[in-house]
Amino acid sequence: MRFQLNKKAFFIALCCCIVTVMLVFYGSRKLQNFDAALIAYLFGTVFALFGIIYRYCIWLQRPPTWMYFRRGWQLLFSKSFVEYAGLSVQKLVRNIAFQRFIYPRGKTRWWGHFMLATGCMLAFCVTIPLTLGWIHFTMNPTDTSLYEAHLFGFKVMEFKLGSWMAFFIFHILNWCSWLVIAGCLLFMRRRLTHAGLIASQTFEGDWLPLVLLMAISVTGLGLTYDYEFLKGKTYEFMAVTHAVTVILFLIWIPFGKFFHIIQRPAQIGAHLYRKEGEKRGMAICPHTHKAFATQMHVDDLKIVTKELGFDFTLEDGTSHLDLSPEGKRAALAKAHLKAREATGKFFG
Repeated sequence: MRFQLNKKAFFIALCCCIVTVMLVFYGSRKLQNFDAALIAYLFGTVFALFGIIYRYCIWLQRPPTWMYFRRGWQLLFSKSFVEYAGLSVQKLVRNIAFQRFIYPRGKTRWWGHFMLATGCMLAFCVTIPLTLGWIHFTMNPTDTSLYEAHLFGFKVMEFKLGSWMAFFIFHILNWCSWLVIAGCLLFMRRRLTHAGLIASQTFEGDWLPLVLLMAISVTGLGLTYDYEFLKGKTYEFMAVTHAVTVILFLIWIPFGKFFHIIQRPAQIGAHLYRKEGEKRGMAICPHTHKAFATQMHVDDLKIVTKELGFDFTLEDGTSHLDLSPEGKRAALAKAHLKAREATGKFFG
């Protein structure tokens, strides 16, 4: 299939990347606090950012997606802002932070999702600001037993070397790695033992994400193992191997299964949409005389289908979309009966 560049998405993604590079320059105090050893990670991050925003903009250009996206923001900043802001935070904590949406599918699957999500989100929160030069650490100029953490060049905290705080901060990526490894092992076990998954899974869609995450985590732990026990003898090999796996992961995010991580927060808007629809009232099927969906959803569905080139408006001014699934089946049966009556043949 021939690739066609989406100019609008390209322009938005390019502008975001330019802004990010500017923030790197000024956020690191004109590169004063930027670690040159992380330049390869920076290029991978900027490339991933471009791909993510480009694909996300294309995704938003789909009429159904744009309708949900627009309605979500409209409802959030409506007169019910306090209620919907609270609901958004609740869903964000429940479904994004704790991954509770997956719990009904199985406790083991939830543990796998939770550990993967927690490990990855914590790692991103640490590594991205470090890579962009927004966070850096220095030794206290008057007390060499103290370490200082700086955000955008401003001191935000200090901690004593050898303390529990120092141990936690310096090893936080190791904790993230162990969480990711445990999550990956749970999913690998499931994909090796579940008959349905074995029959339908693919390497690119199901195994490659797990392999990449395992490779990143293991090589990251290898760096710690090297300077803790090998005195840096294999540091160059470990650092290059880890960098390659991380950059491959970053480059693959916009094109593979991990893109659903970027899409997942949009689910919060869908919750607001459903809540508002229930408040405004339900649509009643003219055939069954029963409620089957919110009236707001039905009205928006009419708009979206017309944008897609499908007009289900009937001769009497009503719409085929006003019918429930049961009503649509009944309408189809009546249409078949009417067609057979016109031919005079009810069988054959």
